[in-house]
Amino acid sequence: MAASRFIKDGGLTARMTLTMFLLGGLYVALVAMVLLYVRSPGGAVVVALVAIGIAFWQWWSSDSVAMRAMRAREVTPQEAPELHGMIDRLCALADMPKPRVGVSDMAISNAFATGRSPDRAVVCVTTGILHALDAEELEAVLAHELSHVAHRDVLVMTVASSAGIAAGLLMRFAQFGGMSRSRNSGAAAAAMVSLLVSLVVYAVSFLLLRLLSRYRELSADRAGAYLTMKPAALASALQKISGQAAATPTRDLRSAGAASALCIVPALRGSGLGGLMATHPPLQQRLEQLARIQAELSRPTG
Repeated sequence: MAASRFIKDGGLTARMTLTMFLLGGLYVALVAMVLLYVRSPGGAVVVALVAIGIAFWQWWSSDSVAMRAMRAREVTPQEAPELHGMIDRLCALADMPKPRVGVSDMAISNAFATGRSPDRAVVCVTTGILHALDAEELEAVLAHELSHVAHRDVLVMTVASSAGIAAGLLMRFAQFGGMSRSRNSGAAAAAMVSLLVSLVVYAVSFLLLRLLSRYRELSADRAGAYLTMKPAALASALQKISGQAAATPTRDLRSAGAASALCIVPALRGSGLGGLMATHPPLQQRLEQLARIQAELSRPTG
């Protein structure tokens, strides 16, 4: 994790390391399998370049892609003095570099952090959340987002997600190769193996990312609550944001769907997000954790 005054989370570090190790191994196995299947030197070079290109593009453009998905823009201290002032205070409190600041012109209430490194990180809020929350609640949300930057879990999520995308692309490449070699008696079997391996890589990467995503949200709740010493403010903010999201028509939430996993509260909802499919832990679990922290901080010392 990056050096800061946010509480350390060994569980998050272990989960990020394990996720990257497992996905890296699966990704290498997938590429190696396709390379063996292609056999031709030219095809092998293409597959290798595609694999490297996907990972690099995911890493390089993560912040701009998320900003575009949320229709957000970077704002200066002159354009948003109160928002910048709040982030300045939190960064000083956390002893961490200040990220870029963005605002998304959306009525829905939400916030997210993204970026390939602390130097390229951006913390973004919607205009809806600026109107919905009071100063303490907004500060609690910003502390949550800044902890994602300090813990570097945004970077891990961005890089790890490339395995699933690459699996889909390489699966199509393998299928195309199988069709072009249909006269070969072993082509059909090889194409089927390619398809199965690609599906396994995609399924495993999907599951690992969901598990990591839910834990990192709980970790950010804890870190933000201990930094501000106001867990009740974050609990209130989560309830307000979740309540507004529940009352928002689904069609109005779809515009934020591409960045839903990055948001403090998922932009998308429905039965499909329950259980293993969910990118965020249940609201009740988050509120119970914050209530325990509030009780701990309220306990008399000495």
